[in-house]
Amino acid sequence: MAGPNLSLQARQFWAAGFALVAFLGLTGLALDRAFSETALSAMRERLQTFAHAYLAGSDLSRGGQLIVPDVPPEPRFLQPGAGLYAGVQGASMEWRSASAMGRELPFDLELAPGETRFDGPLNTPDGPIYRLALGVAWELGPQEDVRFTFLIGEQASALAREVTVFRRTLWGYLGAAAIVLLAVQILVLRWSLQPLRRVVSELAQVERGVTDRLRGMYPRELAMLTNNINDFIESERDHLKRHRKTLGDLAHSLKTPLAVLRARIEGDPDNAGLRDDVRAQVARMDQIVAYQLSRAATMGHQVFAAPIEIAAHAEELVRGLEKVYAKKNVLCEFDLDSSARFYGELGDLMELLGNLLENAFKWANHRVLLSTRTMTIVSQRRSGLLISVDDDGPGIPADQVERLLQRGVRGDERVQGHGIGLDIVQDIVRAYRGELSVERSDELGGARFVLRFSPSV
Repeated sequence: MAGPNLSLQARQFWAAGFALVAFLGLTGLALDRAFSETALSAMRERLQTFAHAYLAGSDLSRGGQLIVPDVPPEPRFLQPGAGLYAGVQGASMEWRSASAMGRELPFDLELAPGETRFDGPLNTPDGPIYRLALGVAWELGPQEDVRFTFLIGEQASALAREVTVFRRTLWGYLGAAAIVLLAVQILVLRWSLQPLRRVVSELAQVERGVTDRLRGMYPRELAMLTNNINDFIESERDHLKRHRKTLGDLAHSLKTPLAVLRARIEGDPDNAGLRDDVRAQVARMDQIVAYQLSRAATMGHQVFAAPIEIAAHAEELVRGLEKVYAKKNVLCEFDLDSSARFYGELGDLMELLGNLLENAFKWANHRVLLSTRTMTIVSQRRSGLLISVDDDGPGIPADQVERLLQRGVRGDERVQGHGIGLDIVQDIVRAYRGELSVERSDELGGARFVLRFSPSV
């Protein structure tokens, strides 16, 4: 019944139903037991009251014979077969009420004076009965008394009828209460799980392409889940767009070397120098493919990415660049926040730092500054990150920033490069929903590239 495919509503219904039935069942058993004991105690008190009433109305003759009252404390003592019996048992006396005539009753018991006994149900030919016996010593003189036992009996069916009526009423009300509470539980479950059903419905609409994200307002317990689902959906769409763009870039990049190969084959019948040209163009195509595939592997924003420490990876990149630009004698300084972390793929971090630092080394005169800062908002789950790269080069005029950030544009055509390094940076930054800005460096006087990655929920 509680299989792995059972719905949440069914699980909660069965759990609540089981708990409710168990609670009402135990409550019913406890009340039944309490009523039965109370009814039995009430019967004992009632029978004892009859015995005391008979004793109070009785008298003793001079011959030591007990004279019981003509009017009993309960009219049923005068009705044969009424189910209520009285009797007296003693050494020299024996008496039975009119109701006990013709009945075989266990009234042959004799108790010591002052002793009281209640027992039953006792089996008789006419059915089980409960019996109360009261031992009496009636004084005739200073040294003389008459001893006898008053006995009162009642059919056990009377108590059974009381208990049966109570049980029928009790279990009827408990059953009705269970039905009402289960109905309320179903309504509460449906109301409580309605946000989950909305999530399922909106996810189905996203799958069908009716909508592009979950747009409903959800309780705070589900808000993080739905926000993460939206983040995941947008991240996957970004990945798909980036992959499509990468494939287009790859195809476009291969056109030129392929055209060169085709021209060489068609324009040089003797194939003179063809081998060297083919080898060079194939090597270039291999580099292009490797580069474009590395861009396609950029993962972008990830909701559950592990934090990456920046300092060690930055130092590794700088050591390599200092060797490449050793002739320029460029010195890279660090101003790194020890708590700063990048939440994403290591390859994306290396691509960002590599392109920005290489650009700075390329344009710097002698100094480059790499800085990191942590951006924290108390209500957010994880902190953001600010990365800045400054150089002491000529800088970038404000009116040239937008043009420079365009794909394939270089700041100076005389400087070696493809003009797509900053485009790669922009793609990665957009994938992580960050911001790239180009400013004037207050510290070094040249250009300052700033990456901002906002805190994430």
